[in-house]
Amino acid sequence: MGGVVLVHGLYHQAGHFGVVAAGLRRVGVEVVVPELHRGSLREDTRVVQEAVDGFGVAPVVVGHSYGGSVITGVRGAGHLVYLAAFVLDAGESAAGWGGGSAALREAVVAVGEEGTTGRGGGATKRGEGATKRGEGATRLRPELAAGVLYGDCPAPLARRAVGLLREQGPGCGRGVPERQGWRTTPSTYVVCARDRAIDPGVQRRMAARCGEVREWPTGHSPFVGRPELVVGLVREVLAGLGERG
Repeated sequence: MGGVVLVHGLYHQAGHFGVVAAGLRRVGVEVVVPELHRGSLREDTRVVQEAVDGFGVAPVVVGHSYGGSVITGVRGAGHLVYLAAFVLDAGESAAGWGGGSAALREAVVAVGEEGTTGRGGGATKRGEGATKRGEGATRLRPELAAGVLYGDCPAPLARRAVGLLREQGPGCGRGVPERQGWRTTPSTYVVCARDRAIDPGVQRRMAARCGEVREWPTGHSPFVGRPELVVGLVREVLAGLGERG
């Protein structure tokens, strides 16, 4: 049936796409979910490019949130899907578009601030975590992240998703893609109309750059709360690629 590369956003990891990946594999789709957190947009793009290059036929590449910045710079995709994601033009960055909402920014705290949980489960002292894990790293406060990222998801799914969140190194949101793949590659944008992390109005402005626009009545993370929507869209796009091929 073809292949797909699923690209997560900031603070997230490959496991967040687990249900979507499993649903696609059940119907014969080859799925790769690269782990980002490589230290920069350039390095994140490199690891996704390696995943794309590993397919014999151009895959569908799905980017969520910051993942849109990443997939914008990739070559060789058959179709780009932006899921509440940043569609950047030359010289632009996610931060330049305003980044996340005020509610999301409120959830961000520096690693090493009081209340950060250490590896053994105990609280670290102020500054200790930042020294050990990398200067400038941040994390999301779980009690706020749940509402901002997963507010429309069933509580058990939201709790699991919050538990998967990772610390984030600095600077990725200020990265500028080296190319703009959406200019030459067919693309679809999904506006998440109930998103509290990236303003749906901002999403609609970026969506105008894509060849097709969908709008779903979901929050920021439909791969958690409505994975069947993501699976269905990917299968539809893959079917279209097969017809064009």
